[in-house]
Amino acid sequence: MSKWDKLLKRIYSLSKDFHFEELRKALESYGYQMKAPKGSSSHYTFRKAGCQPITISKHEPIKKVYVEYVEMVKQIVESEERNHENTR
Repeated sequence: MSKWDKLLKRIYSLSKDFHFEELRKALESYGYQMKAPKGSSSHYTFRKAGCQPITISKHEPIKKVYVEYVEMVKQIVESEERNHENTR
């Protein structure tokens, strides 16, 4: 199983031990662009034209209270995968 497949499996299972870079990799692979925070904030915003922006706090690992970040990324991955299958 490739690293990408393992990452997708962890996203689908809503694993609680994600690192910011893993979520970043998933979002950027689907065309989202990261915008660094101003000042000393730890919140990064990912944007893609025509899509809702997503803001993720950069903690290593991501704190368990922020599990909604993983859920949002899961929804994006599911949507992107459906779109990819429909274009085949």
